[in-house]
Amino acid sequence: MPTDLEIARSVTPRPISEIAAALGLGPEQIRPYGHDIAKISPAVLATPRRRPGRGRLVLVSAITPTPAGEGKTTTSIGLAQGLARIGEAACLAIREPSLGPAFGMKGGATGGGRSQVIPMERINLHFTGDFHAVTSAHNLLAALIDNQLYFGDPLGLDPRRILWRRVMDMNDRALRNLVVGLGGRSQGVPRETGFDITAASEVMAILCLAENESDLRARLDRILVGFTYEGEPITAERLGGSGAMVALLLDALWPNLVQTLEGTPALVHGGPFANIAHGCSSVLATKMALHLSDWAITEAGFGFDLGAEKFFDIKCRSAGLDPAAVVLVATVRALKMHGGVALSGLAAADAAAVERGLPNLEKHVENIRLFGETPIVALNRFASDGDDEIAVVRRRCEQLGVPFAVSDHHVRGGEGAEDLARALIAHAERQGEASPFRPLYPLEATVEEKIRTVAQKMYGARDVVYSPRARRDLADVERLGYAGLPVCIAKTPNSLSDDPARRGRPRDFEVNVSGIQINAGAGFLVVLTGDILRMPGLPRHPRAEQIDVVDGRIVGLQ
Repeated sequence: MPTDLEIARSVTPRPISEIAAALGLGPEQIRPYGHDIAKISPAVLATPRRRPGRGRLVLVSAITPTPAGEGKTTTSIGLAQGLARIGEAACLAIREPSLGPAFGMKGGATGGGRSQVIPMERINLHFTGDFHAVTSAHNLLAALIDNQLYFGDPLGLDPRRILWRRVMDMNDRALRNLVVGLGGRSQGVPRETGFDITAASEVMAILCLAENESDLRARLDRILVGFTYEGEPITAERLGGSGAMVALLLDALWPNLVQTLEGTPALVHGGPFANIAHGCSSVLATKMALHLSDWAITEAGFGFDLGAEKFFDIKCRSAGLDPAAVVLVATVRALKMHGGVALSGLAAADAAAVERGLPNLEKHVENIRLFGETPIVALNRFASDGDDEIAVVRRRCEQLGVPFAVSDHHVRGGEGAEDLARALIAHAERQGEASPFRPLYPLEATVEEKIRTVAQKMYGARDVVYSPRARRDLADVERLGYAGLPVCIAKTPNSLSDDPARRGRPRDFEVNVSGIQINAGAGFLVVLTGDILRMPGLPRHPRAEQIDVVDGRIVGLQ
């Protein structure tokens, strides 16, 4: 069987100017990055919509992830290709891959099989440099902070209460906690700090939530970098570096245009992780896809409890977006794992195990309905799936009153997703002009009420427990006037609980909050739960060991 990279290379991409022209874009509105990549000017959103009516936004999410794989991004790509095959104007809006997972455990993030965005290698590696721009802008602010300390600290920053760490786009556990400024008086002021991964940077979140250049600047100005000895907040604006940060991010603000294997337009822009950030592609790319097509297909990271909850409560609330439909991706293999089957035993037929795993699917359906939406369940089909196993899922969806479609896009591309595309259209038409989605909580609620609401309603927790540090963070949030922000809960993606070992639908558990970080520029509070880390580590045998260059061509990239 050919690898994803081999499949991607078997297709000759259409010139990116043709993909842009199909969206109604002229040469003056794009900036080509070679033959098959371009950036699109945000000014496009100020032009009249070329197509009649208005675009419809489709959110693709998934059940709780397992090592078996759910294929949320692959399904998003396949669905867009399926819509195009039946004559609909569709455009993807998905996130950019991070180098950390690409060289670590997860691999790339350009889809798989016959449902990929291309050029696969360039998107998965350096692409157009957006991640590097975010890294540079973030670390510029860190350098300005240490420079402030070195030159006498006129702002009165307390080195023990500096919140702004550095970032890099690579998994490196050795950099999680360290001391900088060693080596003598001329080397800086010694203090404790550390590194997060670039996807967790508040600058990444700001880039993805910014509506335009002025909004980007205003958000960067609001970044809280630390406190004075008297406990007063210091923002990035007072350090005077926001203008230079905007300069570094100016090109990165433009969404990236590529294509699927079948030539469907795809906007790949921004890359926050859903377990440690808000997990959605940029607002600009989403609005651009809606502006330029009839169907904008976007996805939110990991399971619905993580990225999709934040998609509604943070991204949609901030940007005024409202999906026309929600697609919930499930696989027979993942349901078996939630039903207690080990990864090594998934190929064996076991309809009973599928049945035992259904409570996880049911909980995500319940969660989607909490927002006033009814999902359509898409079963991402694997070759080992038995008809009786698929029938188990179909019956339960009928009992739950949700539409169901089997999709074979991994093997057959858009042709394999035509049934899902037709089911989506029928579902969206039945929904009609439904009432706007309902946020899970009001912004006027207390921070503790917001956290408890997400923990109890989304995860099924009994209650929330706070560490002493988290209690101190809560007091700071209240004192500084940030209590009106939404919460962005950082939690393991592998369970509805904060314990990654608990599969299925856990019950009677508590969510443990270890700390709360104020992301004033992004406009949310990051709530750290369980043992969540903002700098991942590499596995014993990372994918980097398989990647090489042979005869001038990259091999081993997945």
